[in-house]
Amino acid sequence: MTFMTVTQSLLQGFGVTLLLFVLTLIFSLPLGLLISTFTMSKCTPIRVFFKVIVWIVRGVPLMLQLFIVYYLPGMISKAGSNFWGTLDNSFYFDYGIKNGGSFLATVVAFAFNYACYFSEIFRGGIEGIPQGQIEAGQVLGMTNRQIFFKITFMQVVKRILAPMSNEIITLVKDTALARVIGVVEIVMSAYIFTSKALIWPLFYSGAFYLLFVGLLTLLFNYLEKKFSYYRV
Repeated sequence: MTFMTVTQSLLQGFGVTLLLFVLTLIFSLPLGLLISTFTMSKCTPIRVFFKVIVWIVRGVPLMLQLFIVYYLPGMISKAGSNFWGTLDNSFYFDYGIKNGGSFLATVVAFAFNYACYFSEIFRGGIEGIPQGQIEAGQVLGMTNRQIFFKITFMQVVKRILAPMSNEIITLVKDTALARVIGVVEIVMSAYIFTSKALIWPLFYSGAFYLLFVGLLTLLFNYLEKKFSYYRV
């Protein structure tokens, strides 16, 4: 087994990891902002309901949530264990995702899990803005939309950038959990070689994570300097 063969296989697996990472962020960020508005709602039943949902999701291991999302729908529906698997023929990527159903289930589980974590970060950032600034905007005759985008938004971004970067970097590593329901991401791609008495591809896969996290760290450092103008 040559080094180039292993590298090619890991690159294919990394493509799946990267796709899972991007799709999770695309869905979880706006969903997290939406959930945060519900957890700050003045309507007590709505606020309590979504706070309980966030508490449950944050308290249950992500691996268990993957099992629940992947297996539970089939157990309670007529589709049986093929609830997600029925998408296999129409959900195929050149990245090596041969079981599109398990990949889709993973995206759903990851997006909802991280949306709940992001919602708490959003809530903390929004509630951290002094009420006096909002009242000042109202006195000046600004609309709620103008107050949000001209006063609140940039300060919120500055406040949540550090905790958000930690969660996003954690997401990079959590993508390895997708293998438990059959998604062939980079760690699974490396693990396959252990059947051929090769252990070094597993350690080699760590280099891909280190490089990816390093690039994200540089990006977040740049953004922190960019938003240092909005001091809070």
